[in-house]
Order: sequence, then structure tokens, then C-alpha cells
Amino acid sequence: MSIGLLGKKIGMTRVYDENGAMIPVTVIDVSDNAVLRVLSESSDGYAALQVGYDSQKESRLNKPDLGGFKKAGAEPKRRVREFRLENASEAGELKPGDALGAELFEKGQWVDVIGTSKGKGFQGVYKRYGFGGLPTTHGSMMHRRTGGIAAGTTPGRVWKNAKMPGRDGGDKITVQNLKVVESRPEDKVLLISGAIPGAKGGYVIIRPSKKKPLPAKA
Repeated sequence: MSIGLLGKKIGMTRVYDENGAMIPVTVIDVSDNAVLRVLSESSDGYAALQVGYDSQKESRLNKPDLGGFKKAGAEPKRRVREFRLENASEAGELKPGDALGAELFEKGQWVDVIGTSKGKGFQGVYKRYGFGGLPTTHGSMMHRRTGGIAAGTTPGRVWKNAKMPGRDGGDKITVQNLKVVESRPEDKVLLISGAIPGAKGGYVIIRPSKKKPLPAKA
């Protein structure tokens, strides 16, 4: 199944497996997910499921967007995302207004998590790209500068994509092949192994792994 969830990063903690080994996990809140639309090949040209997350006030929306949420029978949401399906049958019995939660993923399942990395503002090449550094002795005044960025006469210009100072972070990052250590529908959270992009409170997208699909059930 290709259906995923939207969530919010709460923070990191640790859990212990049956052998007593410590596993670092990221806790993701997945409460308040709702189906907004079920798109099909016949009516929309492709099959997908539109999911909304994190309720907000109606006064913060324009009338067209608000009308869409009312048509779906769901509260206005801050985040909306479509999950492409191979065919409409993947959506099963789901219909607009239905709630989705942590039960969508099971313990041990592999997932991909998409988030926005922490913004670090304008940075030099040493923090942005990990440059090694220039001489720090014998009167050198080039300790953390970029250094040479192009050849001399030929080509006589700076090549595209040269590593230069600039804005660092704030990028869309996908971390693949993370394991669902625990799925807690009663707490409306997922515990996913390792770290995921972004700060606490940042929005993330959790989808079934594209490289490690869920094994077919006998």
C-alpha cells in the first residue's frame, strides 16, 4: 500500500528491545490525520488519496479552501498531501472524512520520512561544506576563507555549482529505510528508529519505504 501519514516531530527518546539493546527513536505525532479526497483515474486522471493534518480555525482559510474541507466533512487542516496509488482499489473502503492514525503502519515496517532540515542561515564554506582549512601560521590571513574558486586564463571564469558561502539548511530531506520500532495507536504516535530531519514541532511525511516494501502476507 502507498498510503502514508502526515505528522509532527515531537522529539527523540530511547526504547529497549527484548534483548535489552537500546534503540534511539524519534517520536512522531500522527493524530488528526483525515481523508479529504479519493481521486480516481476516471474522474481525475490518476489514483491518489488526499490527506490533511493538524486542524486550524476556519477564519484562517479562504472560501474555496474552506469549501473543500466542508465537502469532505473534515475540519480545516494546516497541511494537505496527496499519496499516489497504483490503482483506486488501494484506498479500500476509505472515504472523505475518515480518520487515519498510527495503525496504518505496523511494528517492524520500513518507511521513508520526508522533512525540512534545520535552517542555519548564511554560512561560510567550512560549516556549509566541511572544508579542511587553510594555513593558520606564518602570517597567513586566509584561515577560513574559501580560497581559489576557478582556474586562471582557461577557462577564465567560475564553473557552475562551485561550493561557495550561502544559505545553509532549510532543505527538503528524505531519509529512506527507517524502521517503525513501535506503533502506538492509543497514544497516536509512531516511534521510528534513528533521527529524522527538522526541529521539534516540524512537519514530516511518513510513507511506506520504496526500497524495502512490506512483505506480502501469506
